[in-house]
Amino acid sequence: MSFLDIAKSRYTTKEYNSDKQIPDGKIRELKEILRLSPSSINSQPWRFIFVSDEKVKEKLADASYWNNQRINEASHLIVFTAIDDIKYFEEQIKENLPEGYVYYYNQFLKPKGETEVKSWLQHQVYLSLGFFLSACASMDIDSTPMEGFNNEEYDKILQLNRYKTLFAVAIGYRNPDDNNQPSITLKSRLPLEQIIQSI
Repeated sequence: MSFLDIAKSRYTTKEYNSDKQIPDGKIRELKEILRLSPSSINSQPWRFIFVSDEKVKEKLADASYWNNQRINEASHLIVFTAIDDIKYFEEQIKENLPEGYVYYYNQFLKPKGETEVKSWLQHQVYLSLGFFLSACASMDIDSTPMEGFNNEEYDKILQLNRYKTLFAVAIGYRNPDDNNQPSITLKSRLPLEQIIQSI
């Protein structure tokens, strides 16, 4: 299947088949794909938490407002977090990145201040989201990206230290009756001419 066909068939899943779990081999593959996600200056300011334990999933679902059902039905919930401790981040890049990359950070990003740096760190995690959703679709795994939950409660449940929850993705296999799938409800997108400009 071409990537265009994948893009046409991928959708945000609203109902999952709770009896069907993603095989361990595919989960290992998704973990490696996330590890290989792109980020500016290869900064990698993230941690991805794969949750399959039903008790932990239930707690997170309870803190997820209208996304509660999807999380409970899904095979796994992946929580995407960003480093929230700038000193810790600076130690990480000093240990792992080439000197030129660290120089770029110190000269062009750090002077902008803590708020701007944290925003930049979080933007890198959002880059990994697109990578991850595309990977899931290419592996016939359904997904639901979500921001509709209590982030602070997620941080407590997952006992995060130096990291902060940004968003999560439920993954699994769709319920055949899910009305949101393109074969039942056509995708709604703006016309290409309205959003693409060629110069």
